[in-house]
Amino acid sequence: MAKTIIDKLGWFINLILTIFFDPIVQGINRILRGRIIIGLIWIFSGGLFGIGWIIDIITMLINKDITFLA
Repeated sequence: MAKTIIDKLGWFINLILTIFFDPIVQGINRILRGRIIIGLIWIFSGGLFGIGWIIDIITMLINKDITFLA
């Protein structure tokens, strides 16, 4: 799978962006990966009402990757 601009940033920068701006950054990342509906839901629901936000942070800390619903 092709890497997006967000994937090319360093892991630490991605973690900081995820912690503070997850619904916007990860929503855009999902849209860029071709998951338009999931990306829009992510943006408008605030990271699935905070639950997905927490899962994204844990996933990044454990795997150092962004994989949940992406």
